[in-house]
Amino acid sequence: MTGRPSLAERLAQVRATLPPQVRLVAVTKQISAGVVRLAYNLGIRDFGESRLQEAQAKQAQLRDLPGITWHFIGHPQTNKTRGILTHFAWIHGVDSLALAQRLDRTAGELGLTPRVCLQVKMRPDPQKFGWEPGDLRAALPVLDTLTHLQICGLMTLPPQDLSHPEIQTVFQEAQALAAAITAQGWSRIALTELSMGMSEDYLLAIAAGATIVRLGRILFGERPAEALPNSLQSEHRAAEFLS
Repeated sequence: MTGRPSLAERLAQVRATLPPQVRLVAVTKQISAGVVRLAYNLGIRDFGESRLQEAQAKQAQLRDLPGITWHFIGHPQTNKTRGILTHFAWIHGVDSLALAQRLDRTAGELGLTPRVCLQVKMRPDPQKFGWEPGDLRAALPVLDTLTHLQICGLMTLPPQDLSHPEIQTVFQEAQALAAAITAQGWSRIALTELSMGMSEDYLLAIAAGATIVRLGRILFGERPAEALPNSLQSEHRAAEFLS
């Protein structure tokens, strides 16, 4: 025995900190399908993936699980929009008008209406994707014409190396931006969801009004340096999360 908390124990600790209105998305990048199944059996229903091929392999093994919801939390590549739309109910990283239009057109062809969070950068950050707030405001009239996307929220990632007060300010500004846009009374845009906060800062995000937190490391521990060979075809890692 290593004394390492089980997944059930970690999840209980996290749930104790979550208000009832906050949706927990378990980030399962490089986590085997067996562990995802274990998390599902512990009550998690929302799972986040950032790589389409990896997600497809897991989903193929988990088709028997009712009520599971998949969130795409990576940067959607335009050449993969059809696959992303087919395999995910939520898309969190829509960061340009061209991408939104491509998703809307393809969703119409597929007869789908995914829920979408627009990714915004509240601070300049060359390492991250996202709209600048001014650019997002300018794009709203066109975004409001898209009929196949449910544009329901903002997603933001603070720059690295900010202090806790600076991170909380970023989250507060994202909440204020979402509220201001929604108050304008657009026909098809109502930014009631705030997808912000990860393992290291989710409590700050919740304090600022987050409705969705994306948690991986705090539940599953550190990811391996490399993608797990054959992990998507086996459940051999699940045992280590049991005790």
